[in-house]
Amino acid sequence: MIIMAVDFGDSRTGLAVCDKSEFLASPAGVIAEKDFDICMEKVALEAKARGAELLVVGYPKNMNNTIGERAEKCSRFAEGLKEMTGLPVELWDERCTTVSAHQYLNVTNTRGKKRKAVVDAVAATIILESYMGYKKNAQH
Repeated sequence: MIIMAVDFGDSRTGLAVCDKSEFLASPAGVIAEKDFDICMEKVALEAKARGAELLVVGYPKNMNNTIGERAEKCSRFAEGLKEMTGLPVELWDERCTTVSAHQYLNVTNTRGKKRKAVVDAVAATIILESYMGYKKNAQH
């Protein structure tokens, strides 16, 4: 199944997709859009173009497991995507993914404008890898 992960942000939204066998998650770009509804439309178009069968939206819970303003906004985004695409949409705990993405980019010495351009797609890839790992382990 082709799964597309979404790291929704106020300015940039990262995307990642996996192959049909759900073996490899890859960055699929960043949508630079500040308008909530337009961003949702762009993500829906990208999902259709990539043949996504499931969308996984990062859900940034607070470290104490409570739901804050950011998580509520991501939840609204996920609901809108579900209505717009007709695809199943799952929220996935994404705590620390952006921190991890920055750590990966430190290792590869990616800096400046290039870093800003890819960090959200890397975060989406981490979300997708985490989801795929969970899904694989849940089947056993």
